[in-house]
Amino acid sequence: MTAPVATVMTANDFLEQWQGHRRLTRKTIEAFPEKEFFSFSVGGMRPFAELVNEMMEMAGPGIYGIVTNEWKTFGELGMHSKGKTKEEVLKQWDEITRQINDLWGQIPEGRFQEVQLAFGQYENPGFKTILYFIDNEIHHRGQGFVYLRALGIQPPMFWDRS
Repeated sequence: MTAPVATVMTANDFLEQWQGHRRLTRKTIEAFPEKEFFSFSVGGMRPFAELVNEMMEMAGPGIYGIVTNEWKTFGELGMHSKGKTKEEVLKQWDEITRQINDLWGQIPEGRFQEVQLAFGQYENPGFKTILYFIDNEIHHRGQGFVYLRALGIQPPMFWDRS
């Protein structure tokens, strides 16, 4: 006799959680003045543009890796992570959002539970790897909120993921 499996959320619920965070991070990017997006920092932390590049370098190749179990870098997938303007960065952000949506439905059954070695260094079940991408984004978005406040700009409401 096997015990019933409790499902906390569906794969589509999980995707919506991630995309809600991505929508909020996009609003955070939009709130930055152009110059400060690329140059402003507090306490020796990297400028927000660099943090956003890191998020994109994880999310784009990350979703590809979850689907295929092939862990490639941004460059190997033909993506360019260094937008020169905020508009270019937002365009890249939107393209990765589209890729996540397109690839999500291709995640093989069981892959969320399957242990993978993401980027040659993070060995976890697929769902924990995705949670790492989300946690990393939340962490860096928090830094962006601090930067905005230091610049006298009200950041987006942390709960508004619409």
